[in-house]
Formats: sequence, C-alpha cells, structure tokens
Amino acid sequence: MRDIAVFSGSAHPRLAEEVCAHLGVTLSPARVSRFANDCLEVQLRANCRERDVFLIQPLVRPVQEHLVELLMMCDAARGASAARITVVMPHYSYARSDKKDTPRISLGGRLVADLLVAAGASRVLTMTLHAPQVHGFFSVPVDHLHALRELAAHFRQYDLSRTTVVSPDLGNAKEAAAFARLLGARVAAGAKQRFADDRVSISSVIGDITGRDVIVLDDEIAKGSTVLELLDRLRELGPRSIRVACTHGLFAAGALKRLGEQPDVLEIVCTNTVPVPEDERTDKLRVLSIAPALAEAVRRIHDGESVSALFEQPAEA
Repeated sequence: MRDIAVFSGSAHPRLAEEVCAHLGVTLSPARVSRFANDCLEVQLRANCRERDVFLIQPLVRPVQEHLVELLMMCDAARGASAARITVVMPHYSYARSDKKDTPRISLGGRLVADLLVAAGASRVLTMTLHAPQVHGFFSVPVDHLHALRELAAHFRQYDLSRTTVVSPDLGNAKEAAAFARLLGARVAAGAKQRFADDRVSISSVIGDITGRDVIVLDDEIAKGSTVLELLDRLRELGPRSIRVACTHGLFAAGALKRLGEQPDVLEIVCTNTVPVPEDERTDKLRVLSIAPALAEAVRRIHDGESVSALFEQPAEA
C-alpha cells in the first residue's frame, strides 16, 4: 500500500505489528521519552507529509499515560503535515463515562473525544464501545466495529442446538441478541442494578436457562464482579454448561484468576483489543485476534471504501 504510515503507541505494540502484517506494510517507528520533570515527549520517526496516518493505541492501563501519548502522537502527525490522521483505538475506556448519573460529574467520554479532535484526529476507528451512542461524542467520523463474528466463529465448533446467550444486563441485550442470531441460539438477560464500580446485584435472569448450554456475553470484563454475580443466578436455574465471552478482556484485580477458579466455567473467551499478560492467563482462556478485521477496516478507510458494508454483511458470507 502507498501513502500510508502506521504508528503504535506503547499500549499494545504487538497488536499494531499484527495489523501491519495483515496490511503488508511496515510499522513505522515512534519514540516515547520522558523529561526529568516527568513530562512525555513523542516523536514519529517516519515521514508523515501528505500521507494517510494511522495511530494504533487502545486506552488501557495506565490509561492517562497512554491517552497523553496518543494526544501527542496526533499533534506530532498534524505538525508533520499528515494528510489525514486516523486514531485506531480498539478499546475506548472512557466510553463508560457516558452519562450524568450523579450530580457534578464530568462526562469523560465526551471530554476525551474533544481532546482527540483538538489534538488533530480526523477520524476514529474503534471496537465495541460500552454504549454505542458514545460515537456521537466525536465531531469527526467514527467507524464502530464489533467482534461478534470472531466470537461466533470460535463458538461454532460446539454443538449449539441447546445454547442460550446471556447478557448480564438489559443494556447489553441488543448485542447479545445479535450474537444469538449469528449462532442460531436463544437469548436471555439479567436484571442488574449497580451500586458501585465493583458492587452489583442481579435479581433474576429473564430467559430459558435450565438444562441449556449458556454463553455469557459482555462487552468488557474488568473486575469480573458482574459476571460472578450472574453466575450465582445462573446456577440457581441449572444450566448444562457455562462459557464466558467478551470483547475487551481487561481482567483487573485478579478477575481472570477468580473466573478461572469457577469449576463450572468451561471456557473464557476474549479478543486481543487489549493486551492480556502471559503470566495471568489460565488454561481456560482463549484469546482471539481482531487484527484481520482492524487491518481490513484500515485498508477500506485508506481506499475510500465502505467499512459498514464489511461488518454488516449477512452472517453466511
């Protein structure tokens, strides 16, 4: 491909390398350094002038460090006369800050979107936002992808004749229903109430669970408190088997270990939108790559083709 430059921040360079391998381009070098006063400096070490620049950086821990890196990469590309700057942000962690549910709080999702645009982003490519309407916080075009097809391709290796896809809450039920359609399965949802970031209550599960093979589907798993609470409610209904799936496997504060220790959880499936440390993985974990999907979306953006046509085509295709 000509007139394209792909850079990676320090959040997930392995994913950036994999995307570049599928594109058939070389990952351009970037340097991140720190001054004595703790300020960051970012240098893009390849020509950007009149080129289509893609900056790959999920917002993962430490989120603020990686956010400032990304802002400075945008500013550096703009200052280097890039023709267009596309932020490839597989995980937008601030999407969870999308509403004012208590007085006098910041809408972080909109604020960070404004910062990215102010820094020079011309376009955003992201995956499985916590709330789909968050893409409306951006004043530049947003291509919002999902990993349902990658997840569905994995689960098709099993007998799905008695499968129910379960959403932990009603907010994620639409995505769970779309996933269930891909698998030809039934769908169910939990009635969830959140009291704090790590304290939730699920009073019941609406749907057919007894004697069925359950796939719990969520957009992200952080501390795992929601999934663990849901597992307790599911056990009361007597499922035949349980598997857990998500797009963003953040697995904070030992969540992966706690989920792996659940004897009736046969498998935990996530994608590589965020890095999962090797020393935290369990035998039950399966990590699926979304690099081919991101690479194809990057190619289509660069060539001026439809991205939605790629991800909304019939499942049989």
